[in-house]
Amino acid sequence: MSSSNTTAASYEYIIRSDPAPGVALIQLNRPKQLNALCSPLFAELNSCLDSIAREHKIGAVVLTGSERAFAAGADIKEMQPKTFAEVASTDFLVDWAKVARFRKPIVAAVNGFALGGGCELAMMCDILYAGEKATFGQPEIKLGVIPGAGGSQRLTRAAGKSNAMEIILTGRNFSAQEALQWGLVTKIVPVGELVGEAIKTASTIASYGRLSVIAAKEAVNAADELSLQEGLRLERRAFHGLFATKDQKEGMGAFVEKRKAVFTHE
Repeated sequence: MSSSNTTAASYEYIIRSDPAPGVALIQLNRPKQLNALCSPLFAELNSCLDSIAREHKIGAVVLTGSERAFAAGADIKEMQPKTFAEVASTDFLVDWAKVARFRKPIVAAVNGFALGGGCELAMMCDILYAGEKATFGQPEIKLGVIPGAGGSQRLTRAAGKSNAMEIILTGRNFSAQEALQWGLVTKIVPVGELVGEAIKTASTIASYGRLSVIAAKEAVNAADELSLQEGLRLERRAFHGLFATKDQKEGMGAFVEKRKAVFTHE
């Protein structure tokens, strides 16, 4: 997980580096707590993503934890004393959803535990790779609550109603192999190769024009929200709009001329 370039920004709960051209790597860094997700960690993660959003050189992000845990859940010690009035009036956890609204693609590299909020965080990403020993779950029912950061919605969309119901109502964990079978993850990779594989994919994405990549991500995400006809209309309008870009002229010109395209993200 070495990096050729590390940014100047300093964080307590995450580590930001740039391991390849166009790629930012964010590693969750609360090892003693198995990367349990707390408000300060999410504040740093959101701040880091805000910074990356403004960095023209970065085209894709890899998000990972440690080999032992991507994130073993939310910090229950932080949550336990909260009251209904407090969580309702502050819309507690709404800031966690900023990850899903990030415009550049995020590849999640999940090793070890991804439970509760950790599973939800992984599902907010655009592409999900799992290590061979990755373990997922939404065990909130065992704590007297339910998933609060998208678990009931994203797991159902990815794995189907029956699978999501079983996982959420029983609180049982599920394996990387089950996640692959259900379509929740794209591929399973040996533990030691996982982050490298995610960086490789992110590098490929970052090599393309930023405008078309962002448009593609928005079009695919819209499929979860829109009817087929509305989605097709959005896709077609985005497709048409890209004909106003220099990258479209370069990409198609390079194809016709049988050379490699050089995108300028304009």
